[in-house]
Amino acid sequence: MANTETALKEAMTSIEGVVGVALVDYTSGMALGTLGGGKQLDLSVAAAGNTDVVRAKLRAMEMLGIQDQIEDILITLGTQYHLIRLLKARSNGLFLYLALDSKRANLAMARHQLRKIEAELEV
Repeated sequence: MANTETALKEAMTSIEGVVGVALVDYTSGMALGTLGGGKQLDLSVAAAGNTDVVRAKLRAMEMLGIQDQIEDILITLGTQYHLIRLLKARSNGLFLYLALDSKRANLAMARHQLRKIEAELEV
């Protein structure tokens, strides 16, 4: 099992095109850990903003009566992909956030690797 720091390092080194990664508590909007980002991406701001995205999608599912779980939320921009992966029940209220350079990233491989990192993460 990997801790937060190990999981974030794994994402940065094993996923092609990563700009930044964060583990976020969507009940508070706080990033529990971040790696990467820099001038081009403030991960603390991204964590708070994407918390609103997760909450909105969960509300919409509730209003629609959808009895299912979110695996990923994908946001595609002109030059970036933003991938939000909600952690399963053992870590209720957390998600992994990954920002990728769309010119260098393979989205299918990034999703696959993020799923693997989630499975090994111990919070």
